[in-house]
Amino acid sequence: MSLPKTRPIVTYTLLVVTILTFLLQQGSSALYGFDLVAALGMKVNESIAKGEFWRLITPMFLHGSFLHIAFNMYALNVFGPGLERHFGHTRFLVLYFLSGFAGNVASFMFSTAPSLGSSTAIFGLLGAEGVFLYRNQRLLGGSARRALNNIVMIAIINLLIGLSPGIDNWGHLGGLIGGTLFTWFGGPVLSLDGIYPTLSLVDTRETREVVLAGLADVLLFALLAVGIIYLRGN
Repeated sequence: MSLPKTRPIVTYTLLVVTILTFLLQQGSSALYGFDLVAALGMKVNESIAKGEFWRLITPMFLHGSFLHIAFNMYALNVFGPGLERHFGHTRFLVLYFLSGFAGNVASFMFSTAPSLGSSTAIFGLLGAEGVFLYRNQRLLGGSARRALNNIVMIAIINLLIGLSPGIDNWGHLGGLIGGTLFTWFGGPVLSLDGIYPTLSLVDTRETREVVLAGLADVLLFALLAVGIIYLRGN
């Protein structure tokens, strides 16, 4: 039985872009004495409320330290290739951005502190991995069930760690919810195709379902952000 094969070009592109952005941050700090790149792109509630809506996206490419980016890029390299292999390039990219957006909206709603980091998107990948394994465990076998248990434990442990001061756990939770919702309604649903011994796994999810899931996810969190801006302005 064969699995779909694809090179994780989106994962590697995200890794490169994020690392290059971090190098720009270091360069701006050396040149100006402060991190100009982060100042222009991190999540700052007051700036978002004034119309700088890009700050709900750009924080996922920014990091506060070498350890910060190293941990997140390690996680992206662990979960990204496998998910991209099953989701396909475009759907995986949508998953990543939706998760990061959802996480930053949740942080905007519940945390007043400025924040940055791709962990919003990483937690979305974690949720997506869990849903994918759960929905397809009948075909993926016992290893999928064991991996699903590990995913649940990883999520719980990291959310508990996120209770520490200085960590944006609301962003983590929002990213987890965003990625989970998108994958539940728009992620791969595998089925066997072919005749033994040339069986292959194919995705039976219709494109229409994927598009609707993505649009609904974006609309949900966009409306939440707009609602919070309206309420705080009155």
